[in-house]
Parts: sequence; C-alpha cells; structure tokens
Amino acid sequence: MTPLTLTADTSRGGRRTAWVPTIVLILGALYCLIPIAWVVVAATKDRSELFSTFTFAPGSGFFQNLSDLTAYRDGIFWRWMANSAFYAGLGALLSAAVSAAGGYALGRYAFRGREAIFKMILAGVLVPSIVLAVPQYLLLSKLGMADSYWSMLLPSILSPYGVYLVRIYAAASVPAELMEAARMDGASEWRIFSRIAVPMMMPGLITVFLFQFVGIWNNFLLPYVMLADDEKFPITLGLYTLLAQGASQPALYTLVITGCLLAILPLIGLFLVIQRFWSLDLLSGSVKA
Repeated sequence: MTPLTLTADTSRGGRRTAWVPTIVLILGALYCLIPIAWVVVAATKDRSELFSTFTFAPGSGFFQNLSDLTAYRDGIFWRWMANSAFYAGLGALLSAAVSAAGGYALGRYAFRGREAIFKMILAGVLVPSIVLAVPQYLLLSKLGMADSYWSMLLPSILSPYGVYLVRIYAAASVPAELMEAARMDGASEWRIFSRIAVPMMMPGLITVFLFQFVGIWNNFLLPYVMLADDEKFPITLGLYTLLAQGASQPALYTLVITGCLLAILPLIGLFLVIQRFWSLDLLSGSVKA
C-alpha cells in the first residue's frame, strides 16, 4: 500500500506544480491584453464620456470618433497609415531578401573570414537601435537623404538578427547533399539558392519578415530623428504629434485613442494570416522530409 500512496502523492504534487506555469502565463496574458481592452473600450467613448464614465464601460461615440479622425486635416491619419504600411511592408520584404542571401551564404558556404563576419553580425545584434539613430541621421544627411522615404527604408534593410536567424535556419534545413546533387545536374548557384534553398528556408524568412514588419511599424525613434515633414510621418510619430497637441486641446485625446486602435488592427491581421501560412509551411516541410 505504501508505494501506491507515494505514487498518488507524487502525481498530485506534479499536477499542483503544473498549475504554476499556467497561472504565470495567464497573468502575463492579462498584463498584455488589459491595455488593449482599455483601448478598444475607450475608442467607443466620446469626449464627454472619456473622463466621466467607468474605465471599462462602453461608450456611444466610436463612429463619431472615426469620422472626426478621418476629417482631421483632410484625412492625414490615413496618410500616416499608408506611410507605415509602405515603410514596414517594403522594408520588411527587402530585409527578408537581404537576410536570406546573407544567412544562406554564411550557413552553407565555407570561405575565408566567414566566422569573423558572423561574429560581427552577432555584435550587431547586441547594439541597441537607439545608439545607431544619430549616426544614421548624420550619414544620410551628408548624402542628402534626410527627411525622405529613403531615410526610413535604408536603415531597415539590414537586420543583424535576421541574418543570424537565417544563417542558423539555412545550416539546419538546407542539406549539403541536395546542393551537391543540384550542382551535378548542372544547376547554377543562383538557381540552387532561388529554387531549392529559398523554399526550404521559407518558414525562417517569414519569421524575419514578421519581426521586421512589427519592428518597423512600431518604430518611433528613427522617424522622430529622420523626418520633419508630417506628410511622411508613420503612424507612431503622427499619433505622437496628436497626443502632444492634446495637452492644449483635450478634444484630440479621443482621436489619439481611436487612432491607436486602428493602428493595432493591421498587426493583428498580419499575424493571423502569416501564422496560418507559417504553420502550413512547417507542416509541408515535415511531410516532404
């Protein structure tokens, strides 16, 4: 009877221990979701309801807020949204392409200086972006590119973390035997990369694209340093200018909150779409293997 008792006690202790990480994850999820819930609820309140009603009590002014936001300065908010989509979409796409080429070369080719280059890239991962903002501005200013679309795109193309991630992924997912077989069949190196390696690395490239898109979309410091023309502002900097004006015009607070809600939606939609494609790609890769 004693061994059975010990086994039962151990099982109950294991179940109790398993609840600890679950509770921690639930608390973490609540910590992340409560501010989003507040934005969703606050965006439904008009100017009088925002400061006079219970925090999580829905209001009746969402469509009026949306109309006011659209009408503000002839719809400049949607220009900011389009700018963010342009910066994040094209920047993430170019960054994924550069990361694919660099990571593949570092992961699948042996050449002199490869490890030194890889260590430099690792060092680049550790450098905070805030340290690079002013040098990048000075460099692009010398080239006459400050306050232009290029000043937002060029610093976003090279992602040390993206190159590092693709390098690890390429070394693990692209077999050297398959590359040798393709060479024996007469395939060029570019054909091997574009037709064989890229499809096999696609889950990793999608991860790089997603990280870069979210990072560029949420970036505030770089546009704050680089841009002066508010017609070129992304959504982060545009909402900041609205918030700064709200100190003297409290009526703009409802526009800022509604704008924050609308700015979140593209990221949620992109993540849901890419997550589905990501899962399918991983599954197809496992089936092919």
